[in-house]
Amino acid sequence: MNINLMPFGATWIALACAVLILAVYRRRLTSHEDDTLHVSDGESARIPEQAAVAHRVEVIDRWGKLLTMIGAVYGLLLGAAYFYQYWVQSSQQMWK
Repeated sequence: MNINLMPFGATWIALACAVLILAVYRRRLTSHEDDTLHVSDGESARIPEQAAVAHRVEVIDRWGKLLTMIGAVYGLLLGAAYFYQYWVQSSQQMWK
């Protein structure tokens, strides 16, 4: 049983790159975020902008956590498949 695991590895790398891109995008988005609370009348125009940025960050966090978990589980399964395939091949060569 010799399965080519390269396409699965490429998929895992693409998933890891997507997580990295989300992390960089979140970092860039929050670097310009205004963390102060604006409650006076002159500053109330900034409240919708802050709410929109906060909502974007929440969505990015949700997708980031989901893709990180999927990538971790997928990577562990891929590693297990690789080592199982290696173990089967080495045991077959030993008995030849």
